[in-house]
Amino acid sequence: MRLIRRPLLLGAAMLAGFAALVPASPAVAAGEVNLYTTREQGLIQPLLDGFTKATGIKVNTVFMNAGLAERVAAEGARSPADVLMTVDVGSLVELDERNLTQRINSLAVQAAMPSWFRDTSANWVPLTLRARVIVVSKDRVADKAMTYEQLADPKWKGRVCIRSGNHPYNTALWGAMIAKKGAPTTEAYLAALRGNLARRAAGGDRDISRDIMAGLCDVGVTNSYYIGLMLAGRGGAEQKKWAEAVRVIMPTFSDGSGTHANLSGASVARHAPNVANATKLIEYLLSPEAQKMYAEGNFEHPVLATAALHPIVAGFGALKVDSTSLLAVARNRAGASQMVDRVGFDN
Repeated sequence: MRLIRRPLLLGAAMLAGFAALVPASPAVAAGEVNLYTTREQGLIQPLLDGFTKATGIKVNTVFMNAGLAERVAAEGARSPADVLMTVDVGSLVELDERNLTQRINSLAVQAAMPSWFRDTSANWVPLTLRARVIVVSKDRVADKAMTYEQLADPKWKGRVCIRSGNHPYNTALWGAMIAKKGAPTTEAYLAALRGNLARRAAGGDRDISRDIMAGLCDVGVTNSYYIGLMLAGRGGAEQKKWAEAVRVIMPTFSDGSGTHANLSGASVARHAPNVANATKLIEYLLSPEAQKMYAEGNFEHPVLATAALHPIVAGFGALKVDSTSLLAVARNRAGASQMVDRVGFDN
């Protein structure tokens, strides 16, 4: 099954179903804010509870797995949504480009933004970072530093594990590479990387560590927070052993520009009935208190520069974020997916 995220094609019946969920008039409430999110409830609920405790503003939350942009578009001007929160830069850019967001007017939000984001005109802001790192066998690999490009070196023939090349985590990485090196070079890279795979590109990021421990491969690509979760025992004793078998390398691209990082983020909805409360929620999520909760709860990298990393994540090394345009990354993903198919990466 193709895992790349593309806009869903919704039939009339589904659109009518969305419309039926919308109240006759906007949900204006002085002490409330309405959140639509694709984030897991277990992660985000403690932060929402903290916001309510700090401000007295109640958060009415709609949790969904996919179709956020489609639902908001179908609801139109009658949508009760105030804040749209999701993971993956592609999803955030899609909301923006479909004119479903509005500018966040907050000096506090602008002050919290990292330097690599401040020049963008996007109507959304990052909340956390998800570094795409390389993991290697502690027993069989001596390398302490690597670039993404080196994964395609013949040295790693039959030694690399990775999930589907069409997964959003990977198409974002390939999209960044296209922005840096162009399409022909990136396609040649994907073909060479495919030739180094120890097994079919499939499974999840946690499986990479499992297969390295089992000796199936020696090196792989994963999001850093999965290693943090496993090392902390969040996945059970077995997964902790998987993570203990690998060493995390914070890779860069060959130009030395930094580590690729995807992100979670939020927007104020274009037709938000409670704009002031929506802005307050986003300001809170970028506060030291909330950023600490993000770091401790899901082992992600906080966006706020002054927020402390979880000690496990800090042990992976410093994160220097690659400064490639996030808009370019998002716009290159469709082309990256086509390259994955052309080289038979997942076959």
